[in-house]
Amino acid sequence: MDKYADGIPRTAARSPFRFIVMPDPSLNDSPSRPSPNENHLLIHAYATHPMSPLLAVTRRVADSGCHLADTRLATIGRDVAMTTLAVGSWDAVAKLETMLSRLERENGLKLSWHRTGPKSLQSNLLPYVVEVVAADKPGILFQLADFFDRQGITIENLQSTRYQAMQTGAELFSAQITIGIPADTHIAALRDDFLEFCDHLNLDAIMDPMKY
Repeated sequence: MDKYADGIPRTAARSPFRFIVMPDPSLNDSPSRPSPNENHLLIHAYATHPMSPLLAVTRRVADSGCHLADTRLATIGRDVAMTTLAVGSWDAVAKLETMLSRLERENGLKLSWHRTGPKSLQSNLLPYVVEVVAADKPGILFQLADFFDRQGITIENLQSTRYQAMQTGAELFSAQITIGIPADTHIAALRDDFLEFCDHLNLDAIMDPMKY
């Protein structure tokens, strides 16, 4: 048995330290996947009720390997209108464009699409919801949009409709609007100006912060 110079056998020598060999991360069999290169395709599709473009378009989006980032569908008049934002790699979006061209030819849907990008975040905007009901007359929606535009306020989402009151048969206008108010805006003053504007036009309206 080998001995040190002092005569102590090697097998009797014990180090007070333990050495642990850490695995090399570069040798990991399952490295974290990099973020995919996201490309955005905005699609508009239309069909005559009771047909709907929903199944046909979403099937092509899935088959292409893209994801649905946002989708809106509504029946407007006799038509069903769909707007959707598909997201995927460059080749997946190119494949989807080819599928949509074939779908338009074969199924008779009205389709349009174009490349776009993600919405830039605007953390300085406060989301508020505006609801308006009034006796219908021409120009209400334009006047609402014009008011917010003059205040430097963006309209993020809007839905309006003209309908007949069940109880009286009166023609009514209704709108639900999501707006982005700059954070430095004096909210109380804005609300006063808006309610005064609505009183002048004989509109019944509210403006409240969006609750999630």
